[in-house]
Amino acid sequence: MKTYKKVLLATVLAAPGLMLAAGSAQAQAVAIADPEAAVANSKAFAAANTQIRAQYKVQLDQADARRAAIQKEIEPLAAQLDLNHDGTVSQEELQAGSQAKSPAFISWQQKQQAAQAELGKLEGPAARAQAYAVEQITGKLQAAVQSAIAKRGVTVLLRPAAVMFVQPTSDLTPVITTELDAAVPTVSITPPANWQPGQQQAAGAAAAAPAAGAPAAPVKKPQGR
Repeated sequence: MKTYKKVLLATVLAAPGLMLAAGSAQAQAVAIADPEAAVANSKAFAAANTQIRAQYKVQLDQADARRAAIQKEIEPLAAQLDLNHDGTVSQEELQAGSQAKSPAFISWQQKQQAAQAELGKLEGPAARAQAYAVEQITGKLQAAVQSAIAKRGVTVLLRPAAVMFVQPTSDLTPVITTELDAAVPTVSITPPANWQPGQQQAAGAAAAAPAAGAPAAPVKKPQGR
């Protein structure tokens, strides 16, 4: 589960407008918040992960075993690509192998691609279930952020990466998590058959946008006297 948790969160939480910088130049309070951490720390997300690990235990165990076996398979190839023999293969070394079309690089690349496909099939159902759980929680994230802002009297809200120093009391992330726990205590890990990640955000954006190609309302010309 750890291998794709951050990726899923980053993908699902990429919708615009989740973190707002509000207010005017005369800000009364400035705070930071990490929406990904707020979702990851929620009780619903933890419960969903527990259910997923139990429901898909066989597939996830198989994926872990295959990942370890694949790692052993590619270690000799990686050693050939490790030109400076420091125990790691850098991007520059991979690029050199690619440009030289070395047999070691070609075999390494083929095994990597095959491994991704194989592991993707094994982990796919669990990843899909987790993405569905995350999307249900993030559906309440905007409201949780606004509620936390209102309760703390925050005028400007920033992501942690946007500031150099902040007092711990200015971190709104735990408050947002508390709001999420209240708004969505549990989620389902069984997505509908036709569900795809990102549908909630797409549906919300479509509902907010005017209908494409809709004719504009006629403007009446002023009547002369």
